[in-house]
Amino acid sequence: MLAIDVYVPKGVLNEEERQALGRRLIDALMQEDDSHAVEVLDAQRLITQVLVHEPATWVLGRRPAADPADPPRYLVRVTVPASWRKEMCEYAVTIVTDALAETERAAGRDPERLRREPHAVVLLDGVAEGGIGFFGKVMSSMDLTEFVSRDYRDREPDPVTRTRAHEQRAQEREQLIDPICGMGVELDDSTLTLVHNGTLYGFCHGLCRRAFADEHGLPLGREHSPAE
Repeated sequence: MLAIDVYVPKGVLNEEERQALGRRLIDALMQEDDSHAVEVLDAQRLITQVLVHEPATWVLGRRPAADPADPPRYLVRVTVPASWRKEMCEYAVTIVTDALAETERAAGRDPERLRREPHAVVLLDGVAEGGIGFFGKVMSSMDLTEFVSRDYRDREPDPVTRTRAHEQRAQEREQLIDPICGMGVELDDSTLTLVHNGTLYGFCHGLCRRAFADEHGLPLGREHSPAE
């Protein structure tokens, strides 16, 4: 995740409510569950920012004309690398809408309104390769994958130890564990996999698979078929 821009009509939220909404969005999108390793989520938090905007003018397209603050409308733009956009779209729309609904509930308004009416519009923008930079340099998709996964991968720098820990976690969770980001991966006909030193690894995304292949000098053509 990189940037979340929230547009809300002027005067609807006070500063405390704006801060609470920003924190709620980050915590919801970076929820600490079995989806990714904590180290990966912490690294993603470092490059995630929420900006709450109150436009001077807000005009609704509906007829007859209506006040966008009564009841409050929301427009949220989530900006991520283009390579992440497809996988994140449905998840992000649901999470963002839930966070806005909680804001409405806390303010004493009807949270279900956001699911009945088009009062919360969520846009997911994908930034093209070469369009993101920090550390004073352009960050490619692989650079970003390296950045967010490095602390997790360095937790067990010894390859033998890392492989044994990987196999143990996979057995405990009855899933394959992505060795780059720590995400649990169900094994089926569509799963991205590689075999290294006799161990089958599953990957949540092609970028994680490529990072693992680069790290171990594996050709990307070496893919395991679940049917084998």
